[in-house]
Amino acid sequence: MKHFGTTTRLIHADRLINRPQHGAVHQATNNSVLFEYQKAQDLVDVFQGKQAGHVYSRSSSASTVALQNILNELEGGVGAVTFSTGMAAISATFLSLFKAGDHLIISQFLFGNTRSFSDTLQNLGIGVTYVDVTDIHQVKQAKRDNTKGVYLETIANPVTQVADLKAIGEWCQSHALLFMLDTTMTPPTMFTARTVLASLVITSLTKYIAGHGNVLGGAVIDTGLFAWQTFSNILPIYQVADTRQWGLTQIRKRGLRDMGGTLSPEAAHSISIGLETLALRTERCAKNALQLAHYLQHHAAVVTTYYPGLTQHPQHLRASELFTSFGAILSFDLAKNIDPLAFLDALDLVICATHLGDTRTLALPVAATIYFEASALQRKQMGVTDNMIRLSVGIEDIDDLINDFDQAFTRLGGV
Repeated sequence: MKHFGTTTRLIHADRLINRPQHGAVHQATNNSVLFEYQKAQDLVDVFQGKQAGHVYSRSSSASTVALQNILNELEGGVGAVTFSTGMAAISATFLSLFKAGDHLIISQFLFGNTRSFSDTLQNLGIGVTYVDVTDIHQVKQAKRDNTKGVYLETIANPVTQVADLKAIGEWCQSHALLFMLDTTMTPPTMFTARTVLASLVITSLTKYIAGHGNVLGGAVIDTGLFAWQTFSNILPIYQVADTRQWGLTQIRKRGLRDMGGTLSPEAAHSISIGLETLALRTERCAKNALQLAHYLQHHAAVVTTYYPGLTQHPQHLRASELFTSFGAILSFDLAKNIDPLAFLDALDLVICATHLGDTRTLALPVAATIYFEASALQRKQMGVTDNMIRLSVGIEDIDDLINDFDQAFTRLGGV
């Protein structure tokens, strides 16, 4: 399908990749938990990985495999595994691949829930060093003899720092380190993880991939660029003939099968439907976000606006080189005389909610919600201020969005 344009590929992916039965354009939703085998040996062979098939829907089903095939095609990888949520994908991957005594280098700008899980890893004996991933020198300085991998987000949420992805990818490759990249903020329509030598792509399907705020999901895609033979934590039983599958095989067995964060067939189907309009949605969202960022940047009631599309953003040039657009997440600091909660209450059209990647524009007070568990020092290191508002910009008419902000500022006397 690579000779087709992005939108064409998305619209026809299910039909052309999975070849649904009876001429359907979508894979049927298969709700069976169990799968019958006429010959017992076939069941044994599937259990032992000698034959393709499904044995129990906690591990796989035709519905989840169909979505995995599409996601893998979009990333140009060698395989994908889906999960019930993005956090399930993250936790399953880390708990499957790392053990006590290992060390990881992790972004200090990591999103709140993921940062909390990183603290859990440390309780299990896995060392973590948090660094400023916009600076390759800090990443290099954090390496230890027992370092196994690097984990970060392409664009940080909510302050939008852009990691030095190319330099980190090259450095990880030269040191045989696993480069795990969370691309939730930059779906395949705006960024290709293989170009920065990412080993594993981890993403929340809930956000831009599905796009309508009606389904949860997560995924891990192996780009095929990492030499798993150099990774000492793969158990012998999962060292299958195709060495490129070692990592995903262990994640499927230990992370999905054993931990049980299974994506339901209905959710897989909904995500596949949402994928069809990914390119159109992300293009419109990014266009709106850029216009809103310019509007907020010049507003008297706004102290600072954080968006990679603004020329004064510290990583604006880097973002221009890495991504086809600047995304649809932006944040801004209100003037000290404006209460963030009162401002959000004054908005009529924009929805106060904790989510991103939706068709609707969403806003929330950062410090009091998604980072309320972080200490004041941690929030300072991340660049989060007490008066920060995060926006996930949707596909509404831009004039309606700007008018809503205008009336909210006017109502609070912030003009």
